[in-house]
Amino acid sequence: MSRPVLPRGLYAVTDSALSGDALVQQVAQAIQSGAVMIQYRDKSSAAGQRLWQANDLQMLCQSLRVPLIINDDIELARQCRAAGVHLGKDDASIEQARAALGQQAIIGVSCYASLPRALAAQANGADYVAFGSFFASPTKPAAERADLELLRAARAQLQMPIAAIGGITPDNGRALVEAGADLLAVVSGVFGAADIALAARDYADLFS
Repeated sequence: MSRPVLPRGLYAVTDSALSGDALVQQVAQAIQSGAVMIQYRDKSSAAGQRLWQANDLQMLCQSLRVPLIINDDIELARQCRAAGVHLGKDDASIEQARAALGQQAIIGVSCYASLPRALAAQANGADYVAFGSFFASPTKPAAERADLELLRAARAQLQMPIAAIGGITPDNGRALVEAGADLLAVVSGVFGAADIALAARDYADLFS
């Protein structure tokens, strides 16, 4: 069975501080201004609220034909019929996600600054990997740092899309794209901006 083909561009990751109508409205702005994939990331809300928000986002993303990825939570991804799930090192395995979500699900894996972890993820059937943090990030200030050499090495050895994350701006993001990033995963650079539409457009333009 053929695997999902992922677009290149801005991968907008939601901010846990957003909720309700504001969350949906801001994600809509990001998509309409160029985001090609959305990740719902909420580490703090109650399970019922997270399901309600994920359902609303899935309806939006489906209507705009943009994949919705759920951070960490395979069951939530299954319940809201999201396009897929993103897994960190302490989350479930790729095999567990595939069994729960099916062959067409998009499964992403955080690889931090580890090329061996990315190669293992590729061998185990992931659909994309993410490296970072490339720069200082307000979302994860203590995150391990990745660099451009890692990104270039990964591009040479991986036959799958690569996402870069961590403190990415439209100014420093160009070097990441040139080094091989297919997706720029951004949280505060989009959803913390005074003008979300303009911010999303500035990131999307890096792929023009």
